[in-house]
Amino acid sequence: MSSAAPLAAWALVLNAFVWGVSWYPFRLLEAAGLHPLWATFGIYALAGAALLAWRPGVWRHFLQHPLLWLLLAAAGLTNVGFNWAVTVGDVVRVVLLFYLMPAWSVLLAWGLLGERPTLRALARLLLALAGVAIVLKTPDAAWPPPASLPDWLALMGGLAFALTNVLLRRLKDTADEARMLAMFAGGALLAAAAAVLGQSLGLAYGTPTPAAGWLLLVLATSVAFLFANLGLQYGAARLPAATTALIMLTEVVFASVSSVLTGAAELQARTLIGGALILLAAAWAALAPREDLG
Repeated sequence: MSSAAPLAAWALVLNAFVWGVSWYPFRLLEAAGLHPLWATFGIYALAGAALLAWRPGVWRHFLQHPLLWLLLAAAGLTNVGFNWAVTVGDVVRVVLLFYLMPAWSVLLAWGLLGERPTLRALARLLLALAGVAIVLKTPDAAWPPPASLPDWLALMGGLAFALTNVLLRRLKDTADEARMLAMFAGGALLAAAAAVLGQSLGLAYGTPTPAAGWLLLVLATSVAFLFANLGLQYGAARLPAATTALIMLTEVVFASVSSVLTGAAELQARTLIGGALILLAAAWAALAPREDLG
């Protein structure tokens, strides 16, 4: 394992932490009357504007690397799906459905990057997915999921995030700022488009009267996502896509613990057992030799 690998792994953990607790500010913003799609637009528009102020010419990379447009779309769908779902759905269930992502990542990395998974990588993947299945399969739950709008949004977001990670790996030789701009622009543009479409369908609503409280929260959340995205750029560009997917499973822990501590969720035995399997798979990946990480 290279000397940069541990730092890359911790950078991904930072990203997972921010995403894992992001449900809380989004719910506070919804309580203030700001729909999660418009909140996503505001958060990423601010981050993108800050990046352009720092690197005004970074948009020119889009002319040289057409795949950045696909990254823009994938990142935008990721944020539309996850941020909306985690605001209106059960936090733990949404995050776990989102993290069916490793299955998508292994397949996409195999097809787009030529990273053929080893038997041990597949075993870790199955272990993680078994944990997800234990958490989701309740006696009265529909099977297989999805069973609601948040379920569908979480699955869409997970697939889009898997594609995002693969594209970050594919675009690793491009400037970090270019990849960041693609992700921020995608989050802002697709969220705004989805909000307008959602309003026409009665699924979303307009923005409230500007108030210092929710405007400051949007700004603070934007700064948090800016640093989280830096962590994702650094980590995902330096580790195999399957490894990235497994390390990012720590988001499940952050989301579960934060939602339980704030009274937004209740951990049951199946959640603890399933979560333990997911963590075991992630730890196994972290301790595996580099040649076994494919």
